[in-house]
Amino acid sequence: MSGSLLTAAEVAKVLGVPKSWVYEQSRRGRIPTVTLGRYRRYRADAIEAWVKELETAGSNGLPKRGRPIG
Repeated sequence: MSGSLLTAAEVAKVLGVPKSWVYEQSRRGRIPTVTLGRYRRYRADAIEAWVKELETAGSNGLPKRGRPIG
């Protein structure tokens, strides 16, 4: 991916999720977006960085927790 702008459909295809999921995560502020008037777009490099960040965090975007000791 590069710094090009993607549509929700393109992001959904890259991530392998429904387009509605992309819209919902955008609405909740969980996916980085660029607003162009009434259009919402996604920078390809920002989506790539966001996915890498999720790889180091839990799948819900929160830090991973280990098993309790004891």
